[in-house]
Amino acid sequence: MREIIVLIPDIDIEQNVEIDVRINGRKKTLKYRVELINWEGNDQGDRITVLKHKIKDYDKDWELVEIGAPSDTEIPLMFRKKSSE
Repeated sequence: MREIIVLIPDIDIEQNVEIDVRINGRKKTLKYRVELINWEGNDQGDRITVLKHKIKDYDKDWELVEIGAPSDTEIPLMFRKKSSE
């Protein structure tokens, strides 16, 4: 699937975003979810482990589409709801 970048206003963390698009005249709703993951460890290895577990154990109806820039305490993850088509 090709991607189109759409700038949206700031949203609260752990909220869903729905975007309606038309592809060849057919309407489709794309659903996204942004979550902040708090680091549970202080070193690089612990952070990678936390991130791997969160992604592996995430709801299988959603797919990871972006890992945001980390801060000292957290990292944002963006998931997209898998299409039923």
